Amino acid sequence: MGTAAEQTPLITTVKVDSALRRQYHHRVTRRFFTLSFTSVLFWLSLLFFATFTFVPRPKSWPGCGHGRSKVDYEELRQLLLDTPDSKKAEEWQRYYTAGPHLAGKNYSQALWTKEKWEEFGVKSHIVDYEVYINYPIEHRLALLEKEGKKDDSTSDNWKVSFEATLEEDILDEDPSTSLPERVPVFHGYSASGNVTAPVVYVNYGTYQDFDDLLKANVSLSGKIAIARYGLIFRGLKLKRAQELGMVGVILYSDPGDDGEMTEEKGHAPYPEGPARQPSSVQRGSMQFLSIAPGDPTTPGYPSKPGVPRAPVDGAIPSIPSIPISYAEAVPILKALNGHGPKASDFNKWWTRRTGLGYKGVDYNIGPTPDDVVVNLYNQQEYVTTPLWNVIGVINGTIPDEVIVVGNHRDAWIAGGAGDPNSGSAVLNEVIRSFGEALRLGWKPLRTIVFASWDGEEYGLLGSTEWVEEYLPWLSHANVAYLNIDVGVRGKVFSASAAPLLNSIIYAATAAVESPDHPGHSILEKNWDKKISTMGSGSDFTAFQDFAGIPSLDVGFNAGEDDPVYHYHSNYDSFYWMKTYGDPGFVYHRTMAQIFGLLIAELVDLPVLAFSAESYATALDKYVSQVEDKLDSALHPPKEINISALTEQEISNLRGNHFNSTANAVASSTSSNKKAALAFRDSLKRLHDSVGKLTEKAARLDAEAEDLRSQAREHIPWYHWHQKLKLWFQIRKVNTKYKYIERNFLFSEGLDGRPWFKHVVFAPGLWTGYSGAVFPGLVESIDARDWTNAERWVDIIDACVGNAARKL
Repeated sequence: MGTAAEQTPLITTVKVDSALRRQYHHRVTRRFFTLSFTSVLFWLSLLFFATFTFVPRPKSWPGCGHGRSKVDYEELRQLLLDTPDSKKAEEWQRYYTAGPHLAGKNYSQALWTKEKWEEFGVKSHIVDYEVYINYPIEHRLALLEKEGKKDDSTSDNWKVSFEATLEEDILDEDPSTSLPERVPVFHGYSASGNVTAPVVYVNYGTYQDFDDLLKANVSLSGKIAIARYGLIFRGLKLKRAQELGMVGVILYSDPGDDGEMTEEKGHAPYPEGPARQPSSVQRGSMQFLSIAPGDPTTPGYPSKPGVPRAPVDGAIPSIPSIPISYAEAVPILKALNGHGPKASDFNKWWTRRTGLGYKGVDYNIGPTPDDVVVNLYNQQEYVTTPLWNVIGVINGTIPDEVIVVGNHRDAWIAGGAGDPNSGSAVLNEVIRSFGEALRLGWKPLRTIVFASWDGEEYGLLGSTEWVEEYLPWLSHANVAYLNIDVGVRGKVFSASAAPLLNSIIYAATAAVESPDHPGHSILEKNWDKKISTMGSGSDFTAFQDFAGIPSLDVGFNAGEDDPVYHYHSNYDSFYWMKTYGDPGFVYHRTMAQIFGLLIAELVDLPVLAFSAESYATALDKYVSQVEDKLDSALHPPKEINISALTEQEISNLRGNHFNSTANAVASSTSSNKKAALAFRDSLKRLHDSVGKLTEKAARLDAEAEDLRSQAREHIPWYHWHQKLKLWFQIRKVNTKYKYIERNFLFSEGLDGRPWFKHVVFAPGLWTGYSGAVFPGLVESIDARDWTNAERWVDIIDACVGNAARKL
């Protein structure tokens, strides 16, 4: 207690509080009614959204403003089957292949694409980046022989025994081949240089091929490699040659890899027949794609004007390279006859699909003697230049569930009828089909973003820079990415996908009729039903491996009986496509039907058409594959049946220096073997973790199927509480599905290539195109680093456990 003076303010306060209390009742009342009214409005709005925009309604229900679709799912599917037109696809093909459209030099095509999409009813815009790329200036390739006596080492007199034209033949039948502005033969991201040296034949130039040469004591340092295309990404052939001290690389397409469609087997060459045109040349990028795609000067962030630029060391080559035709490879290969061992002296991998003795080539390894050398001259101009992505958007009702669909537009040559413009024509027909649905009153549940990427050929530039720029939004909203690159180059359907998306591929191909087998589906007649794992080499890479967005890639490839596809050559032309690739453009229409249905499956069904259990089952299979690789390393097989392996298995086997690893592990110390066996035991932990994930994934899929059944039922409007509950349940399940793939991202990335964040999928370190599963484990086995292998078991186990908890 204080004095009286001290107590006076307290009495005053009490009086004031009494006055306030007399007014407080009215404030509380007003606040109560305000909050109640606001709350009622909120829940009524939410109920309206759930009832009238998300849960399917019978067609008899009247339209009611935003979110109400006048076209139901079955009607949409039928539109997507009926609308694509072969004649329209031919029209788009003719436009895209009419002239050169290298990355950074195709703005008119970008603008045309934007305007065409808007004509179809899809709001579109152009997004540009400034990227670091090269264009060809000059080149030369010549075989030189020293004049005078063979033992005269002092002579400086050289004669040109063969000078390559470095041109593809002009064909009267094919107008693309005679365009004055046609693109010269060159490699993207090749280094400039002028080197003269003996040459060595290095087979496919895989890691294991080079290892075989080292074991045979073939001299490589200071030499020029000549390698045939195939099995692995071309840039990785050069990367290994560069690491071993070689000074240049020549790449050619060997007709031995064309299967049955060769001149040697009686088929006429293009344009008279389906065999390879002997002068065809495969251009392409030499970027080290398995290290990081995108602009090599801006790793991990978008190439916008004014951004800091990193050095390109380690991302692109430092030695020159050049692509040539088989016709112009023959004189160089024949110069190797009689020098060094023969390919047949090595293992079976060296004689696989070679035409030994064909056109006088014995496939000796070399090197050529010092008086027989090759001069390789390559001058490139490197620039920082704009490129242009075209982005079209159809807004859906649900703002944070987005499907992205893409194809690249740029090509190495004036044509590009197969790569990429069969995909471009297909995408246009798909967008035109969805535009027709919009015209009839269709409103999608989820937003669709369509993309025409630029710069894919150099190293997935346009898509990678876009993903890097919009990563926060994509991480929050992007449900899936659907890619089409080479849409049609034959009649054999192929697909690669994250396992979450396997089921929609089977569903779409089962619903589309095969052009060559009326009454039967693509699933039945044009596909072996195998879905490959995700590697790299196209625009899905940034979505899948960097952002953790489940992706797929589909197309019709050439089979053994299909005409030879002239990949990245001037002969990948409109004339080739119309005459040999897809006469009548019927497979273009078929591909548009399949692709449209794939999109519809994800866009317009209330419950996402994902299969979590398929993913978990695949993960367990992937762990078993790692165990098999380790077992083969500990106990090397005496014989491998090549004919029983797929191209991807062969690529992985030759690219990941399997044999050298196996031999080294087999002959290692007992302590090293113990460490390897301890690692083998730790993999059981992954099986256990994946088993727990599988149980939860199965429950999620069962819940999703139950919700699908409920969503198909008619719920009267007055059972609003039931509709609201269903909406919340569907929303919860879809959110779980949406984030499954994100759980497998590791922020530090893979060892030595931190851009790649996915612990399950990545391009093989020495394969590039084909995918490696659990790359951290695979690369640790290859390096015989069992401590690091155990580290990756911990990382993967944490990711799997996190995924299970979130389910």
